[in-house]
Formats: sequence, C-alpha cells, structure tokens
Amino acid sequence: MKKLNTVLNQNHKKLSIYFTAGFPELNDTSSIIKALEASHVDFIEVGLPYSDPLADGPTIQESSKKALENGFTTQLLFQQLHDLKNQCDVPLILMGYFNVILQFGVEKFCSQCQNIGIEAVIIPDLPLEIYEKDYRKIFEKHNIHPIFLITPQSSEKRIRQIDEISHSFIYMVSSASTTGGTKGFGDNELKYFDRISKMQLKSKLITGFGVKDNKTFEQAAANTDGCIIGSAYINFLKENKINQTAEFINQIRNY
Repeated sequence: MKKLNTVLNQNHKKLSIYFTAGFPELNDTSSIIKALEASHVDFIEVGLPYSDPLADGPTIQESSKKALENGFTTQLLFQQLHDLKNQCDVPLILMGYFNVILQFGVEKFCSQCQNIGIEAVIIPDLPLEIYEKDYRKIFEKHNIHPIFLITPQSSEKRIRQIDEISHSFIYMVSSASTTGGTKGFGDNELKYFDRISKMQLKSKLITGFGVKDNKTFEQAAANTDGCIIGSAYINFLKENKINQTAEFINQIRNY
C-alpha cells in the first residue's frame, strides 16, 4: 500500500474522482486518467461497469449501461491500464461489484491487479465475513487490499472490525441513499461525520456519496481526510470534453 498510503499521509484534504471505465467512449480510460492526474487529484477510483449497480444512483447506472453498450469488458480495462502503468503516478483504485469479479475469476482478477500496480479495490457488495472466510488469502497473496464501506447505520463494533482489517482508508458513505444525491448535507450527516471522527480510528476516513461541489467537499472533509466525487464528474463529462477536467477540479477545490 506504499503508493496510496504515501498520498493519504500527506497533510491536506484529499480529493479523489470516480469515473466509469468505458464511458463516455470505450477507449477514454487513459485520457481521463491523464486529465485527472494533470489536475492534481490525489487518487483515482476506476469503476468497473455492471448491469445492476445497486449502490449507485441514476447517473452512474446510466454511465455503466453506456460503457457496456460500447463493448466494455474487464479484460479490456486491464489492457488499457497495463498500457498506462508506466505513464501514471497517481494511485488507482478499482471499484466493482463482486459478481463481475467472480465471473472474471477472483484469483485472475487479483493477479492482473498486481501486474498493473493496483494496490486496493472497493467492492461494495463483498461482506467482511465472506471476504475473511473465502477470499482473504487470495487477495493477500497478490497484495491487493479491499477498502470497506461504513454508513450512518453501521454499529461501533462493525466500524472497529473494519478499521482493524483496513490497510489504508475506510470509505465513509455519507447516507443510506444511493450515489448522486443532490440535497447536500444536513445536520444528520454532519453529526455522523463528527461522530466517526471522534472514534479516533487508525484508518484514514474518505467520504463519498453526495459530494458534488466545493460546499459539500468542505463540509464532508472538515472532520475526515477527504472525499470521493463520482456522479458530479460523470455529469460533467456528458457536457464537456475530457481536456476540460481541470475546470471541474478547480471548482471543487475553489482555486
């Protein structure tokens, strides 16, 4: 976890961007990663399209549908990232649902992640208990570390279990809704951010779901180590060119 943890330990609020591989066009992956790196994001979350992304709202669902229609495959993504690995210094994290990984082959997936320098993966529908019982040895064999999610409904016991097994950060879901919320953060979310911060966990805390602009970034990052933005960037790509990415990032950081 050297590359990712080096970034996480830097003394500023981290900004990560999620995008769906294969969207808007099948071969845009490299161009988007290069544009995000040039815009000085801290790490990048690359999404594996899936036909039934349960945790994602309409925006990311639509981008997944379009990517699959474009002909996206998991093997193609590994090929694209392999071609890019010597040109990219920003840490990359893969985000995908476990059904996609299971169909590809868990061992094969972890091996190919290792080959291209992926250190961590986010698998929202892989329970901690199933990971530890059935898959932990495979992931550890290839030095791939899952990043687990917590929500406002997660018990303190559960959060501390996740903290114990985590090697980098905990993905702190801002609410029980899907991604792409538009209402911003109210008192309940802000109290949740504060409550988890006061638990003094060993892992870094990165917030996702509902972060879309400078205001929500500042709100969520006030008591955490940073944020992941997904749907807002996907929407930006619908209306703008990839080489305009810096404009989006600068608005988030209010440069």
